[in-house]
Amino acid sequence: MSSFKAAEKWQGRTDNEDGAQGVRWHHKVNQRLQEAELTLLGFACDIGVKNNKGRVGAKAGPEAIRHALANLAWHHSIQVRDAGTVVAQESSAQESSPQENNLERAQQQYAQALSMQLTNSSFVIGLGGGHEIGWGSYLGLTNFLAAQNKGQSEKKHIGIINLDAHFDLRLPAPLTSSGTPFWQVAEHCKAHGNPFHYACLGVSQVANTQALFHRAKGLGVTYVMDTQCTLPNVKDSLTGFLNKIDELYLTICLDVFPASVTPGVSAPSAMGIDPLFAIEFIHWLAQQQEACQFQWRLADIAEMNPTYDIDQRTAKFAARLIHELVTARFGGLN
Repeated sequence: MSSFKAAEKWQGRTDNEDGAQGVRWHHKVNQRLQEAELTLLGFACDIGVKNNKGRVGAKAGPEAIRHALANLAWHHSIQVRDAGTVVAQESSAQESSPQENNLERAQQQYAQALSMQLTNSSFVIGLGGGHEIGWGSYLGLTNFLAAQNKGQSEKKHIGIINLDAHFDLRLPAPLTSSGTPFWQVAEHCKAHGNPFHYACLGVSQVANTQALFHRAKGLGVTYVMDTQCTLPNVKDSLTGFLNKIDELYLTICLDVFPASVTPGVSAPSAMGIDPLFAIEFIHWLAQQQEACQFQWRLADIAEMNPTYDIDQRTAKFAARLIHELVTARFGGLN
């Protein structure tokens, strides 16, 4: 089972002395809008993390990110709405394969909600939750594109870029999990005769077995190791990739960053990639839309786990990433 939770009221600091120039996110997020340039959609789920033998707690991630985002200064000229949160429910012990059933139901409900939001927004940012959000996000984008392209024979090629220490190409063992979403995407592409365009940046050699590297190579995955994540290296690796796709989905797993920056994740990184690289990459990616002729309407943040966060470091960094995503996509006031 899964349910849908309306967004709670956004609250934060108000600097009345600064007037219109003292505006923060909580002043601008509107829950009543039906359409907006930017929409936030939560996925409160860590069933996949549990299935993957990780540290649970990511179910509380969306609200932690919202709380950190609320007080950020607002530097944009767009409308933003909060579309609420899809909440995955744990199963009773009596159900057969309870974790699998509930995870799949939650992902399907998230996909349906996302598809609807993509219809009413030019950019949607998903708030996780475990990285099982990846499968739901892909399904939602696929469903949206199928509805948009009804009656047209030409398929849209989706490209996924994942900032992550892990490939997340695990096989179900026996259940799907936060470690299987892009294997599931590969299987879906195979079943529907679509190319599998997947790039993973920040891959840690010590966090992925030989089997996972072998699987990535067999599937033609583009990847850059954490030790090689500089913007020049990534540009060289991804230019050809971006020229092959029509639609981009960017997903950011917070465990790709050093544990000192993002301690509140299921699997903290001993090293990780430079946060400044990630910000530079997000802005470079937005600049490539026209040159490479792809649409970018979906991103998400995964593995936000408040249970293990310290001084809200992870939540605050997730909020900063969202600020950068919005600035890259829509520009700023300054």
